[in-house]
Amino acid sequence: MTADVSILIVAYRSVRYMPRMVEALKAQTLQPQDILILENGSPEAERVRADALPEGARLIESETNLGFARGNNRLASQARSTWLVLLNPDAFPDPDWLEAMVAGAQAFDHADLFGCTQRADGMPGVLDGAGDVYHLSGIPYRGGYGRSMQPPADGEVFAPCGAALMIRRSVFEALGGFDEDYFCYLEDVDLGYRARLNGHWALQLQAPAVSHVGYASSARRSEFATYYGTRNRVWTFVKNTPLALLILLGPFHLAATLLLWMSALRFGQFTLFGRALRDALADWPRLMAKRRAIQVRRTINMGELVRIMAWNPLDLLSRAPRVLKLAKPVKASSDA
Repeated sequence: MTADVSILIVAYRSVRYMPRMVEALKAQTLQPQDILILENGSPEAERVRADALPEGARLIESETNLGFARGNNRLASQARSTWLVLLNPDAFPDPDWLEAMVAGAQAFDHADLFGCTQRADGMPGVLDGAGDVYHLSGIPYRGGYGRSMQPPADGEVFAPCGAALMIRRSVFEALGGFDEDYFCYLEDVDLGYRARLNGHWALQLQAPAVSHVGYASSARRSEFATYYGTRNRVWTFVKNTPLALLILLGPFHLAATLLLWMSALRFGQFTLFGRALRDALADWPRLMAKRRAIQVRRTINMGELVRIMAWNPLDLLSRAPRVLKLAKPVKASSDA
């Protein structure tokens, strides 16, 4: 039995994870319509080969690193299923994961984006994430990251985490996919933000689960992660936040950014952080053009947007999940 789903995997220096990923995909109680894997410009010794993939999977190769954003856009352009499932090569799904994701899409047919429980691989009882949270300061974080807790019940989130994200293909295409200028980091938050501005619902599902290694291609405090995380965080706030909120929350975003900049001193990344901020604002006309295109399509009102954001500073410091009780009834659907 197959689902109307295409699984997309962007692999960069991921060959060490492929045997375990292949076994996890083979074990799925519900199989996808297709599996598309991008070998994303890894060094020769670390490239994924076609003979190491699950039966029926398609390998697409790039000689250069396209980044997570452009890489997934390339895969999505070749998918034909109703649903796209983005799966990191180091996010290993439980056997019933895809079946539970599809069941969630059938039950909550008013939603277009779905996330799942992410466990920290090799750390029993510790969450790797329960949806992306967007704080009113303009600082996003992965809810529940590193916390010993039970995963939250099904509910509404600001956005699903891109490590194991399901999105309706028609919505992904209408949004223009990921912003390819991001290259890597926060492109999932940006995509979710734009989807929410357009009135699309995002839900976090408790039952489907993956075990996620995380930061498999770059260390958490690496220069790569700091640069792209810092630059893309500014872009996400400036592009997507409606003008009234941008003016109201701008001072808080500036204060939070300055605090993070001071914190970068501890890791010898003060200059790097400053360069990322400079580059974020370097092409202001282009950034404003993107902002205008996003804001003209906004359908959500300000109160609804604030409702789905986090506001408590303690939540930001503790990475508390923000999964809201469902405000709409469960519906039966055959769409998934």
